[in-house]
Formats: sequence, structure tokens, C-alpha cells
Amino acid sequence: MSFQQVQDISLKWVDNHCHIENSDEGREAVESAKNVGVKKLINVGTDLETSREVITFSQEFPDAVFSTAGVHPHEASKGLEGIKELLEDPNVVAVGECGLDYHYNHSPPAAQRTVFADHIDLAHEFDLPLVIHARDAWDEIFDILKSKEPPSRTVFHCFTGGPKEAETALNLGALLSFSGIVTFKNAQENLEAMLETPIDQFMIETDSPYLAPVPLRGRQNAPSNLPIIGQFIAEQREVDLKTLSEQVWLTTHAFYGLPSDDSKENS
Repeated sequence: MSFQQVQDISLKWVDNHCHIENSDEGREAVESAKNVGVKKLINVGTDLETSREVITFSQEFPDAVFSTAGVHPHEASKGLEGIKELLEDPNVVAVGECGLDYHYNHSPPAAQRTVFADHIDLAHEFDLPLVIHARDAWDEIFDILKSKEPPSRTVFHCFTGGPKEAETALNLGALLSFSGIVTFKNAQENLEAMLETPIDQFMIETDSPYLAPVPLRGRQNAPSNLPIIGQFIAEQREVDLKTLSEQVWLTTHAFYGLPSDDSKENS
């Protein structure tokens, strides 16, 4: 894969899930991303403190950096106190990330289930997208979603499942978001899921600073690496890179309700 190809700045991308700190390094990451065509970022909160931080950070980059507010399943034992108030901020475009993670169980499963269900309620109440983290808990996540009714805009971020999980999620009306994992040689089922997902039903993300794509695996990830993931997906699907870029751009804007004023996007 040629880095020259993926740095075609005539293409426009949105990193729909990353974790950028409110720091000089974070500001540099946003500027570096813009330089390779990643015009917009969704910066994701994982608890009350980080949700506040990403909102503050987004205010420095109007129409380029957007924020979410939520409690990651690792932090579910902290509860949801204070999150509802943050969802009223105009810079917040989604609820989450939230969900279930039974791989580490840093919070008790019962607390994770309760807090996840509460996030679903908030997404309905505020008519905001729901950003789901799912790990080793597919059946329970699907059961909770079905019992609460999935919000009309729901995404499984950093989707790690295979075709079976993808089919169930898509049948629930959710979108999938593919990360650098799809480039890993040991992620064949994830690759198959991506290939079987309609082009207008997925987004892409870096999940920075985690999960750098091949050929950068093992390094710290950054939003500027998103075009590498995009090119890999385009090659695997045998579609033109511009076609993929344009479709993912449209899908992501519609999902989060992002501003689409061309004069702002190109500034």
C-alpha cells in the first residue's frame, strides 16, 4: 500500500471515533489529520470527566471536532451522574460510548447492563445517536437493544464481530464502524463482515490512540491514519477509493447530523 496514494487530500474523511486529549499533542493530531483529508473527528467521552474534556476541546475546532458524552462499560460502576446535563451541549452529537465488555469486567456485569440500558433511554430522550462498545457480550447487547428498542441511529463502534454478529446488528437497523482491526491478518471474520456489509451501512474510525492499522500496527494510532484504513477497505471491496470516501462521508454526516457547509469544510 502506498502512503502517497492514501494521502490524497482531494478526498474527504471523517474519523467517526477517536480519543484525542485536550493538549498541544491533541491539537497537533487534529491539524495533521486535516493535512491528509481527515476533515472532521468525533472525539469520544468514556466517563464524566473525559466527556467534559472532549466537549471543551471541540469548542476550539468549530465544524471540525465534535464530541460525545457517555460512560464506557469499564467505568460503569461510576454510574451516569452528570452525563444527562452534558447531552444538552450543542457540541455533543452522540450518546456514548457505552455497552458491555465482559473480556475485562472492570465493572460488574450487572452495573454494565444497567448503565447500558440507561444510555439507550438517553439516546431516545435526546434523539441522539447511540455509540456502542461490544466485547465478548454480543448476545446480551442484542437482547438489551431489542428489549429497549434500538435508537434510530445506532452504531457498533470498532466492530470486532464476524458475519453472524454483523447480520444481527444490521437487522436491528444499526450501522457498523470498522477500524484498523480489519487490516489485521488474524481478523479474517471481521474482514468478511466488512465485505458483506452494504457500503451505505458502515463508517470507519481509528479509535486513536489504539489499534493502528497495518503497516503501522504496534505504534500509537492517530486520526491521520484513517485514509490507510479507507484505502484497504476500498481495495478489498474492489471499489474506487473516491466512491468509498464520498459514501462514508455522506453516511457519517447523516448519522451524526454534522454540518455539511462546503465553505466550512474546506476552510
